[in-house]
Amino acid sequence: MQSLIHRHNLYDLVHRSAARYPEKIAVISPTSRLTYRKWEWAINNLAQFLFHQGFHKGDKIAVDSRNSAEYATLIFAAAQLGVILVPINFMLAAPEISYILSHAEVNGIISDREFTERIDTALTLLPDPTVLTGRLFVLIPKDETVGWEALPSLSSLASPPHLTDLPLDGPSGDDMAQILYTSGTESRPKGVMLTHNNLIHEYVSVVIDGGFAADDIVLHALPFYHSAQQHVFLGPYTYLGATHVITSMPRPDIILPLIAEERVTEFFAPPTVWISLLRSPLFDHYDLSSLTKGHYGAAIMPKEILLELSRRLPHTQFWNFYGQTEIAPLATVLKPHDQLRKLGSCGQAALNVETVLLDEHNQPVPCGEIGEICHRSPHIMPGYYRDPEKTQEAFQGG
Repeated sequence: MQSLIHRHNLYDLVHRSAARYPEKIAVISPTSRLTYRKWEWAINNLAQFLFHQGFHKGDKIAVDSRNSAEYATLIFAAAQLGVILVPINFMLAAPEISYILSHAEVNGIISDREFTERIDTALTLLPDPTVLTGRLFVLIPKDETVGWEALPSLSSLASPPHLTDLPLDGPSGDDMAQILYTSGTESRPKGVMLTHNNLIHEYVSVVIDGGFAADDIVLHALPFYHSAQQHVFLGPYTYLGATHVITSMPRPDIILPLIAEERVTEFFAPPTVWISLLRSPLFDHYDLSSLTKGHYGAAIMPKEILLELSRRLPHTQFWNFYGQTEIAPLATVLKPHDQLRKLGSCGQAALNVETVLLDEHNQPVPCGEIGEICHRSPHIMPGYYRDPEKTQEAFQGG
């Protein structure tokens, strides 16, 4: 009973938002519009389905998919069951996918129908291709796929749960929630282990330093397989009980109409996508006045683009988020009032982060000198999965 009293995992964030805002719209996608009550029902029912397919706490499921309401539902269903999610970059080739499946020791795979053939090829490269037989599921069924079973549709899941036999020992904060593979500059990707506590601490930093609010309507166009869209926007905004608008591609002809039609208040993208919006002939055809918060990352926003954005989106304030997957991934924030004043900066350390520059002896460097960026934070991963040497290298300055 004590563990239940103190439990705080990713699923609990949905559960509490559904208790606060049961009739508020939680998820909007091309095929779905769910309240928080119905979204929690869908999450519960998907967790039940996975449990009855033989998945249990500590198992690992890889997911290869574009953004969808179904993908968002899976993220929290896995968290409820204690299954560790392994998001796959859908742009990877079969040999790279095969390496991740093998290294992560996955127990099952969930994929868009679009990517099942590539997964099938990746499976043939495994030492034992039959190890996942009967453990392959299509996230959004379109037609029968040989060797793959269809998951229940989201519409069928979004009804009061009929079964309530999930194990009571759900994941604790210190249990692993996900393994996200990141290659950096090395040939083999490393599996970043992130616990529920890592992520929830990071969500708190994001909410406070990113200006997030429960009444925001947030557009998700960048892929969920990446830690930025999933863990800087989907997770924190679910924590607050905001409304998610989900689309599968970050194209101007999709993004601009959605902002206008759904009265979106927040949008995140790298500078290249913001520039594509400005250069689109559709930009001035839509009412974008609802957009009050713009976030970007992965690169510095050029001064000329910042000035153009402030002129053409006069109601929008901008934040620059910087970090890496290993810190879940927010580390520093450049806030709106510093966008031009500190042009080129990645900002200051986020709420739950301490950031310093160290020399080769792990000593702080004097102001104005070059050093290695190092962080101390409860966001930070416990290590790389099945890679103690790389883990030691990453933490040797701690």
